[in-house]
Amino acid sequence: MDSNTRREEVLAAEEAWLQAHLDVDIAAIDALMHPDYTIIWPSGRVVEKDEALASYDSGERHWDEAGIHELGVRIYDDVAVVNGLWKAKGVNSGKAFDYQARYTSVWIQHDGRWRLLVDRSKDIEA
Repeated sequence: MDSNTRREEVLAAEEAWLQAHLDVDIAAIDALMHPDYTIIWPSGRVVEKDEALASYDSGERHWDEAGIHELGVRIYDDVAVVNGLWKAKGVNSGKAFDYQARYTSVWIQHDGRWRLLVDRSKDIEA
């Protein structure tokens, strides 16, 4: 498979990740996560897959809008690194949010598809 095809697959996985968040589709989020998924929250806290999924399941999270921009993708065999800009607006645990963040996601081929292994972000000024 050529690098352009692999890049398009990774970008499609990024878009699916975004849409799953907008829909608060926990099953889709879970399916996109690698079994060893880890996220580093902007606070620096490291969270494993089960805790990350539970944070969506509270029913207290809602996105009014979200988008990914300025995407850069690098492919290394079965690993892809994506750097981008995430913008989101909504409510989490009763608190409104409207922010943007720079993020890095590491995707890995697993069971024949791209799955998110590591995700980290840093809030930035709008």
